[in-house]
Amino acid sequence: MNLVDEPVATCWDLGANNGEYSRLALEKGWHTVAWDMDHSAVSAAYAYAKRHGEANLLPLVQNFASPSPRIGWNLAERESLADRGPADIALALALVHHLAIGNNVPLTAVAEFLSTLGRWVVIEFVPKEDSQVQRMLKGREDIFDRYNLDEFERAFSERFETIRCMPIRDSLRTVHLLRRRA
Repeated sequence: MNLVDEPVATCWDLGANNGEYSRLALEKGWHTVAWDMDHSAVSAAYAYAKRHGEANLLPLVQNFASPSPRIGWNLAERESLADRGPADIALALALVHHLAIGNNVPLTAVAEFLSTLGRWVVIEFVPKEDSQVQRMLKGREDIFDRYNLDEFERAFSERFETIRCMPIRDSLRTVHLLRRRA
């Protein structure tokens, strides 16, 4: 079964960690960039790619709360992260709560940013009741009254059409397949 109804050549795995899901994209024949801000995780993904001769996997360090800007003479030598996209498909698994809760980025701004990075997006929503979000909120005031599934879906519906929404078994998390609006 094809994930999307058009050809895919490039995949950006946003918050790829050690590249486990990036390798699934490779199995589909997609040229894949595995982005993560954890240097150790990126090094592990690079070591795997090198060890297995995966020329179509490029692990790179990237902080999505502070993405690479245009730089160089006249801001023209190197493009910003958004200028390099969009990829055909972007994976954003276990990323949104880090931006919204960890970095206070509104869901509408997350949706706008991701719409510049992928024509299709596979995105995971991790609710506040999840143990990972609870750990992030520990010891700080919960000011995120608009961080919930309804607000997530509303924010992303401005930029994307939801093609499929699937609950993750034994979890409160959901995965959404989204297509960027024209």
